[in-house]
Parts: sequence; C-alpha cells; structure tokens
Amino acid sequence: MTTMTKTHSNQNIVDAAAANGSFKTFGKALERAGMIDTLRGTGPFTVFAPTDAAFDKMPAGRLETLFQPGNKEELVSLLNYHVLKGSKLLADIGKWTSARTIAGKEAPIKMTGDKVSVDGAQITSPDIATSNGVIHGIDKVNVPEALAA
Repeated sequence: MTTMTKTHSNQNIVDAAAANGSFKTFGKALERAGMIDTLRGTGPFTVFAPTDAAFDKMPAGRLETLFQPGNKEELVSLLNYHVLKGSKLLADIGKWTSARTIAGKEAPIKMTGDKVSVDGAQITSPDIATSNGVIHGIDKVNVPEALAA
C-alpha cells in the first residue's frame, strides 16, 4: 500500500485538484454543479476524482449533456457518488466491501492484489492529502445505477 503520494495539505480539495493538473474536467464539473464552495468547506471529505482521461472515456456527448444547465441535478448526483464524508486513506478503503457516498448510495469496493477499485474505477493516484480531506484519482467516471439508464 502507498502512503501519502502527494501533499497539498495547505490547499482544500478543489484547489489541490486544480494544482494537480490531471483533474481539469473534474474541476469544471464541480463548478457547473455548484459544488465548489462545498468542497472548499470544512469537510473532511474523501473524493474519488476521475482524471481527465477518465472523463474522455465517457460516451461521446455525455459530458456536454451533463454540463447543460437543465441537467445540473443529474450532474450533482453523479459527482456526489464520488464523495464520502470523512477523510479515508487507501489503506482504510482497501479493507471495505463498499463505501456510502454522500449521494446516499453504496459504491462497491474491491481489492485485487494491492490495487483498489471503487465501483470498477481503479484508484490510480491515491492519498493526495488536502486541508479538508483526501483525493484519490480514479480511471473512470462512476455512474450510479439511477443515472446509468
């Protein structure tokens, strides 16, 4: 298991994600969803942040559709499926079988060797410490069942 790979402990989750450079689309999604203030808030939060490459894997046009003002509720729901209350490191998460997201849905957790995945998304950049929680970069955008249709 890895321990803190990168530390942005003087920055909140939003600013640390922006400083990382791999989460530009995630930052835009937070902005469109009106979640910037929440994730700059006290927390603590654990965020499974899809990388830009993960957003690129979404079906063509899906992200643009989610970014339209009329779909804000759906975008918020999708993003909330990537956030947990509390600050949890990879070593903790790897022991679980699921995680309750702030969307109120359970995301399945699977450990294969030393790799941890959340609802099928592999954690590729674990334990990025921030002033109000921790970010884990993931390689796909997780879509809760209610939105998958």
